[in-house]
Amino acid sequence: MAPFIILIVSFFILRIIGVFGISYFDGWETSLQGAVALMFLFTATAHWGKRRPDLIKMVPPNVPNPGLMVTITGILEIIGAIGILIPFTSNIASIGLALLLIIMFPANIFASRIGNTIAGKPTTPLFLRTILQIIFLTAVILAG
Repeated sequence: MAPFIILIVSFFILRIIGVFGISYFDGWETSLQGAVALMFLFTATAHWGKRRPDLIKMVPPNVPNPGLMVTITGILEIIGAIGILIPFTSNIASIGLALLLIIMFPANIFASRIGNTIAGKPTTPLFLRTILQIIFLTAVILAG
């Protein structure tokens, strides 16, 4: 739920900053790009922090080398977050982040089914996680 809150709150903060004089964030698209970047930078931090073991447990058993997969997805999240802020690369970053969300969704399904926890808290129930995933996909596509 934290990524959703970061996405929404940062979008509105960036829009307000744009209205009050920082022209880069004057449009909704650049504010959304900034919000998406902040959301992915936040989620990427879990790939190396104290939540890393919980993320590794989320990886379905048929995926080889879960630790490496968590590292790779974290790196891709950072690259996508940076790329979506650069006008020349924002479209390709948007596509890449959308594909990443789709590819990683089975881990969310698996985590929900096995009752996985992240930092001691249960993962988001599957129905709500599906709704959030649709919101994240929409935001990423619109940001590109």
